[in-house]
Amino acid sequence: MPASDYYQGDETREKRPTVLKGIFFLFILILVVAGLLYGALQLRSAEGPKVAFAAPEPLTVSVMPVRLASEFRIDESFTGLAEARRKSQLGFSSGGRIEAISADVGDRVKAGETLARLDTRSLTAQLASARAMVEEARAGHALALNTVERQRTLKLQGHVSQQHVDEAEAQANTSLARIDAAKAQADTLRVQIDLARITAPFDGVVTARMADEGAISAPGQPLLELVETGHLEARIGLPAVSAARLVPGNFYSLVADTGTVDAKLRTVTGVIDPDQRTVAAMFDIENPGILAVGAVVRLSMEREIDEPGFWVPVKAMSTASRGLWMVYVAAPYNGGWRAEPRPVEMVHSEGDRGFVRGPVQEGDRVIVDGLQRLAPNMPVIPRESPRADTPTDG
Repeated sequence: MPASDYYQGDETREKRPTVLKGIFFLFILILVVAGLLYGALQLRSAEGPKVAFAAPEPLTVSVMPVRLASEFRIDESFTGLAEARRKSQLGFSSGGRIEAISADVGDRVKAGETLARLDTRSLTAQLASARAMVEEARAGHALALNTVERQRTLKLQGHVSQQHVDEAEAQANTSLARIDAAKAQADTLRVQIDLARITAPFDGVVTARMADEGAISAPGQPLLELVETGHLEARIGLPAVSAARLVPGNFYSLVADTGTVDAKLRTVTGVIDPDQRTVAAMFDIENPGILAVGAVVRLSMEREIDEPGFWVPVKAMSTASRGLWMVYVAAPYNGGWRAEPRPVEMVHSEGDRGFVRGPVQEGDRVIVDGLQRLAPNMPVIPRESPRADTPTDG
């Protein structure tokens, strides 16, 4: 046989699968599947898969009973400043050289006390001249009166006419007018000399000094600032609804950093400030000695809000959707208790408590701590809170 036919027959036999190879492959496959099944059976427990049937242990939580109210009270605080009723910037009405300033910043002065003086030597000389003119006018008037008497005597004797008598009387009246004019000039100079010194218009303390001796003061230029200390008033801005509850003439307690002071309400302006949107109330402070001018004072007032609900600690609430909050109530369930979530709406918050309303009944036990460990409908053991976290007022 040719060599080509021989090689072609070998290739044909190698490519054709044999029955022995198929049986061997099937046997190996059965062994692998059996091994896998045996391993799976070995891993399973003899008692079957473990399934938890016992309920979790109840969690002990602190609770507080709900006390529903038809309204609640809140404390409002309004701030103002204690100010002096009078505050003046003092200066001279006429200009001149400052001769003396006898007050300095911080000095307490009495009403009428001289605080500063101008150089008045020129005015004093003018006053002396005016006084001399008064005396001169008086002398001329006396001479004119004597002349009138003589002219009247001569008239009776027929030596002069009535014309001479009238002229003498007119001269006497003119000299009298000169006396009045000279007196008025002297009085004007006296007033200028008096205004050449600054006196305290009221009891107070000097808070500013803007000039010294020797300086030339212009008319009306402020030299000293005086603040009244004997009478203080407080100006406090309040909303119109709160200001309407104040009664003029009544006494109120104002709180400052130095303590509490009594103040009498003098008036309420009744006009809303366009910037602050508040109404100003003016108080006269009864004991101003313990307050400094410019001190901050606070007025506290109670206000009733006609809203139903109940107080809970802020720590008893958690956030919910749509702007609501959530509290957990320990509710009876199958002879025990479980934590039921209840949505509530915040009406007012005040420090560490809040006034809320929602589907909660009188006497329900609200869980007040441990919210991070709670889940809805979780079994719990309620325990009354040892301290009152919320007030019991309506």
